[in-house]
Amino acid sequence: MMSEKTIRIVLAEQRDYVNACDCRKWIKREEESLFEFDSPLAQVVIGVRRSGKSTICHKVLLEKGIRYAYVNFDDDRFAHLQVEDLNTVLSCIYQIYGTDIEYLFFDEIQNIEGWHLFVNRLLRTGLRVFVTGSNARLLSGELATHLTGRYNEIHLFPFSFSEYCDFHCVDKKDEVTKADAGRKRAFMEYINDGGFPEMQWMRNKRGYVQGLIEAIVSKDIQKRFNIRNIGALRKTAHHLINNACQEVNYDKLAEVFGLTGNTAKKYVDCLRQAFLVQLLSKYSFKSKERIRNAKAYIVDAGLQNNRENSFAPENIGWRLENVVYIELLRRCANDFLDIYYYKPSSRAKEVDFVVCNQSKAVLLIQVAYDIENEKTFNREVTALVNASVDLGCDNLYLIAFSETRKINIQGKIVCIQHAIEWLLHESAPMH
Repeated sequence: MMSEKTIRIVLAEQRDYVNACDCRKWIKREEESLFEFDSPLAQVVIGVRRSGKSTICHKVLLEKGIRYAYVNFDDDRFAHLQVEDLNTVLSCIYQIYGTDIEYLFFDEIQNIEGWHLFVNRLLRTGLRVFVTGSNARLLSGELATHLTGRYNEIHLFPFSFSEYCDFHCVDKKDEVTKADAGRKRAFMEYINDGGFPEMQWMRNKRGYVQGLIEAIVSKDIQKRFNIRNIGALRKTAHHLINNACQEVNYDKLAEVFGLTGNTAKKYVDCLRQAFLVQLLSKYSFKSKERIRNAKAYIVDAGLQNNRENSFAPENIGWRLENVVYIELLRRCANDFLDIYYYKPSSRAKEVDFVVCNQSKAVLLIQVAYDIENEKTFNREVTALVNASVDLGCDNLYLIAFSETRKINIQGKIVCIQHAIEWLLHESAPMH
């Protein structure tokens, strides 16, 4: 049991941090509109570590003028806090903020075993609860089981390219040559350095990324899942980062890192649950094919370069594909749409992304950095047209570094859109 005095000291220091926050310096995040301030539901923000979950919660609460209590459970002094201490935490909240406080913000609460029971009790008393966490299973699984629909889940990623431009004051609209060149330069920096908010003003990006990956591996995975072979887990993480946009071969992972096939699958799933990687299933009505042929993408392109022994290929096309997938995840989440890739046979050219409403394909997207070569262009659009016929979907997009235009191929209209324009204007319809 932690002493009440220690808890009170920690909470008082955390209150002083909030009082010193100046949200006018923080850029607007696209997910701010998803919060429901007067809802009886818990507002749950999940996402990879350091994606800005705490900041967005502070920002929306401060801008609304809401008085709230803040508890950061990622504080090292709370390392041994147990569920039986949470009532003491609540008592200290009332002592520091007053007994009339109605909004509570719990940061990285999944660190406390059994936290969901505490939150459920607070919700039943009419308190408004904001929660953040960096692990999908410990949050989503327990929420679904114990809060039974009494939560609003908001998934936050690192900066989108649009938010990156806002942060760096890049003109997103002007069509003059200087502004256009500025956007192109910003995009190349974005796919190399990524969108983690804290990293934007850091000179030592390599140290930051290495520390971030290690924190995810050791804090968000090893301790929570009792992983014994952390060396193999760490190597698996770097292997997936180096080989983003590729199919995951569990047998090869097991062979290379001395694991069993089931352990290799477990490690990849742990990395997914910590949001470091995002898996993309194959479009198929056969469950085994969707699981066996999954492709792995990384949550942010900046993780590829800024590491020791980084052997990620300098393939801009793959980096663009990774950026497009993460952007699709942002856009599809609120419409409850699913994303797959399509490859009807081993010899066929795949279509990078199939957006589905349940099992119905509503959007097909092909990504190619350079389509100036006629052979490359024909290969990409032919794959789209063939998939359009197979899946019964006529909403076809080819995202590339090319002028935006529409073409008619075999009676199918393909919208070719410049990658920067697509990322900034969200002009590709989801339905």
